[in-house]
Parts: sequence; structure tokens; C-alpha cells
Amino acid sequence: MNVPGIVQSTLDGEEIAARVSLGGEDELFITPTRTLVYRSEGLLSDESVNEYSHDADRLTLSEGRRKTKFTLEYALEGTQEFSVPSSKTDEALHPVIAGILNGNEITEPGETVVQTYRFSELTLLITSERLVKHIGGAVWDEDYEEYAFEDVTNLSFEDGSVATQIVLSVDGRPQRIKAPNDEANDLRERLQRALFEYHDVESLAELNETVGEDDSDDDTGTSDASMDFGDGVDPLDANPPELTDHDDGERERDPSRSQTQQDHSTDPLGQQADTRSAESQPGRDEMQSQSQSQSASHSRSTASDSAHTDTVSEQSSAAAPETDSGIADTDPIFDETDEAAGEDEFSSAAGSGVGASSGVGATGDTPSAGTDPEVLDRLDTLEAALEEQNELIEQQQRTIEQLITELRQGR
Repeated sequence: MNVPGIVQSTLDGEEIAARVSLGGEDELFITPTRTLVYRSEGLLSDESVNEYSHDADRLTLSEGRRKTKFTLEYALEGTQEFSVPSSKTDEALHPVIAGILNGNEITEPGETVVQTYRFSELTLLITSERLVKHIGGAVWDEDYEEYAFEDVTNLSFEDGSVATQIVLSVDGRPQRIKAPNDEANDLRERLQRALFEYHDVESLAELNETVGEDDSDDDTGTSDASMDFGDGVDPLDANPPELTDHDDGERERDPSRSQTQQDHSTDPLGQQADTRSAESQPGRDEMQSQSQSQSASHSRSTASDSAHTDTVSEQSSAAAPETDSGIADTDPIFDETDEAAGEDEFSSAAGSGVGASSGVGATGDTPSAGTDPEVLDRLDTLEAALEEQNELIEQQQRTIEQLITELRQGR
């Protein structure tokens, strides 16, 4: 692909290490020392190129639904920002952070960044010579950790139901890194491949055998050591004092204890139960007498209510025949003569309405379609205006689509 002239003039002889398309003609150009963001000419801006140095102290991402903002913080220049489409975030981050590692002299000349991983607040970067880890809200800052491949002494993996744990031992000290299972396989393969190439081996077992520490000298002389308590330890006494002597001593110190035990032994349980039963008998007799009194009072009340109910029922039944007879004889709801008159009225009115309606329809006169030339001219004018409006709407639609495209490109 051809490099735009405005970008070519900004390079100043530097080579382009990577380039990422941001949609349309917009692109991201990465050099060893800078990131160049090229914007083509559009509705919102003219053709331009902005550059961002790689010697930043901190890199932070702010991801939105449509675009992601890259924020670079510098010790002297302050803060600089640029945006890319959200779909291009990972594709743009990898070369940018690789340039930052090179600009801060974390990676050496000729060292390449193999892959970048982001797991929530954990960022991992695999290079051809080391593993760089950063934990925090920022993607990268000065609080990073690095593990050189030349110091690795063991590599193993512990599979889990949700995450896989990578155990990387550096100088004999294990470093544990958790990665979600959906990306753990890719991370495992790339990390193993980078270590295999660095140590020139072909399998994980061969790698651990090659880089593993020799612990044979550390255990010399420890296997023959035995535990020795010395000669001055007396054997334990196998005949402890008799228990009877101990009990006699306790009784002498606390004579009331033995007296209490005797009292309990001479007090039969049956006598205590009889005493409690006798004491509680009067209370039960009193409760039974109260219950009988309440039952008698309730029976009298029920009999009185029943007598009152029977009296009311007799009075209602005696008055009912007279009431029904009065209603049937003196207050008829419908009268036969009135009903017949109403039907005659309705029939005559309906007949009159039908006659009027049929009379209107019998003429057969209907308005005829207009053939005025003035009306035809007005229709032609309206059709021409409608076609013009449709063309304007289509043009506006194309403009709106172009604006949306430029906004999604991070402009």
C-alpha cells in the first residue's frame, strides 16, 4: 500500500514497523519511536497526521461502545490522546504498546513483542526474550514486572473449571498467573513456543529438564541425620498414683460434696413426684369448675339466640303473601295496550325512514369526475416537487452515512 504524502514527510527517514487500518482511508503508522495517526479528508476534518512519542510513562485505555480512547501520559509534555474504532482496539494496542516498551528500553534491539493479552486489570506481553506483567487500571506504567526467559527454572499449568493457572518458576520462585479458559490455550501455546525457541528445546518435559535446578547437593548428609534427645532424659513413670488416694484427698478438702451426694441418694424420686402432684391437685379442680361454668353460660346464650331467630322467621313468613299479592295486582310493569301502541309507532317510523331512503336512492344522480385543466396542472406541479424532495432526502441520507462512518473512525 502506498503511504500518503503527508505521512511520508513526517517520517523523517524512519521505517514503518507496523500499520493498522482504522476504516476508510484512515490509518495508524508505527515507527520505532512514534505512533502516527493519519486522517483522510472528510466532512468533519481535513487531511492530517498527528504523532505520539513512545517514551510515555503511562498508557490508559477508555473503551466505549463505538470508539476507544488511548491516553498517553508524559513526564514533561503532559497528556495526549487519540481515538480508534472499538473494533480496532486490540489490533491497534499491540503495536502501540510494543513501541512503548521499546521507547522505555524495556525490550532490547532486535527483541520482538509476540502477543498482548488483557484479562480485566491484568496485562501480559510475551516477547521473544521475556514475559512482562502489569496489574492495575492502566494498561502499562512503571509498576510492571518482567520475567526473563534465561532465569526461568520451570513451567507448568494447572487447569480449572473457569481459569487456567500458569506457574512460571523464576530462579526457583513460582509466579502464578491466572487466565480465563477461553484464552488460556492461546496463551499457553505462545508462551511455550517462545520458551522453546529461546532454550532450543521441543517439548515441555525437555524444557523443564534443561532449565531445572540440580538440588542433589542441597540434600547431602541430611538423609543420615537422626533425632537425639541426649542421655539425661528420664523414662516416663508407668505407675501413676492410685485414683483412690486422689479421691480421698478431694473428700477431705471438700466435705460438703460428699454430704450432697448422700442427700441425693436417700431422696427417692417417687416421693418427690407424689409431693408435686399433691400440690398441683387443687389448681386442677378449680380450673375444671371454671370450665363447667363457662359451658353452661354458653348453652343458655345459644338457646336465647335460637328463640329470637324463630320469632323473626314467623313474622317474615306471615307478611310475605300480602306483599307479593299487592305487587302483582296493583303495580304491573308492562301494560299490554301500551306495548301494542309502541309497536305500531315503531313500525310507522321505520316505514317512513325506508321510504325516504329509497326515495333518495331512486334518483340515481352521482357526481361525475372533474376534468378541469387547472386541476391537472396542479397535479403535475405536485409530482415534480415530490420527485425533487426525494432526491434531496437521498442526498441527505448519503451525507448522514458518511458522517456516521467518520465518527466511528474516531474523529
